[in-house]
Amino acid sequence: MPEPRTITAAEAIREAQDVALATDAAVCVIGEGVADPKGVFGTTVGLVNSHGPSRVIEMPLAENAFTGMAIGAAMMGQRPIVVHQRVEFSLLAMEQMVNSAAKLHYVSGGAHRVPLVIRLVVGRGWGQGPQHSQSLEAMFATVPGLKVIAPALPADAKGMLLSAIADDNPVIVLEHRWIHYTEGAVDVGWAAEPLDGPRRLRAGDDVTVVAVSYMTLEAMQAVDTLAAEGIGVDLFDLRVIRPLNLDAVAESVRRTGRLVTVDIGNRAFGVGAEIAQRITEACFDDLRAAPMRIGLPDHPTPSSRSLAAAFYPRAEHIAEAAGGLAGLDASAAGRVRDALAKAREGVPLDVPHPSFRGPF
Repeated sequence: MPEPRTITAAEAIREAQDVALATDAAVCVIGEGVADPKGVFGTTVGLVNSHGPSRVIEMPLAENAFTGMAIGAAMMGQRPIVVHQRVEFSLLAMEQMVNSAAKLHYVSGGAHRVPLVIRLVVGRGWGQGPQHSQSLEAMFATVPGLKVIAPALPADAKGMLLSAIADDNPVIVLEHRWIHYTEGAVDVGWAAEPLDGPRRLRAGDDVTVVAVSYMTLEAMQAVDTLAAEGIGVDLFDLRVIRPLNLDAVAESVRRTGRLVTVDIGNRAFGVGAEIAQRITEACFDDLRAAPMRIGLPDHPTPSSRSLAAAFYPRAEHIAEAAGGLAGLDASAAGRVRDALAKAREGVPLDVPHPSFRGPF
């Protein structure tokens, strides 16, 4: 068996598509920029050279049209991977995704299946503001018939994408742009990871934290800093947003009695809100405090650095919420705050923190 290598999540995503294209003649990659030398943040670089323009298909600015084309191809037995470089571009194809891809199996009485993957790049950075930095995962998660996944670490970025490609249902893959640069051990070849929901990354008995996508990295930094002050956090990377399986999280909250959710999207009406409500229903008698939600405020995404500093939650906010619920005293909370501030010192808020590179 070959040893895992340390590669970036962008390389892992590229490798997943390369392996799938080489393994299954029904797989194709469709989108704007997929054949470009920069290859959608490096995630499709060289695929057109290896597999040809009939399988790695460059598209014009016609998101609704080529998404609909891919749905039709999936119904006819292909396994298309549609790539939208920004989640906002996919909004032009929402009718296709919501009224066609998500419902065709149901309205046809099971006669049709839609083995379709739609990759959407979400998230912050570089001052791209309210039209190119959004995280709209909750919008897709409300739609029955769609699976929605959000890997945070390189092994999942490859493995979950491979499982999504093999799935007979339409799967939305949300890639926060800041996970692309992370590094980790990734197996060679067809190394699928199950789409099975939350995964525990840290163990503890004081408070449960559930993080989504890139915010898992911020949460890991917060949790490790809290551990130095004796606060044990049970940290979960959500991984799969729909279908939402919270059995492991409920078991954890029954022990800790406390819950913090950390979302890449909006706090209001967000994924964290759904998690908090389901856990409250399942664990009401076990809760020692009301669940806390961390997410983006009710405001369009700002472009300027000064506004972004007040807009995006970070490790400091996670540590404050989790530590506060667990009864961390003021002096210890100050030490945690100082440690996290020192780790961030000199690093602009609109670029990923170097400590989040990995490996994990």
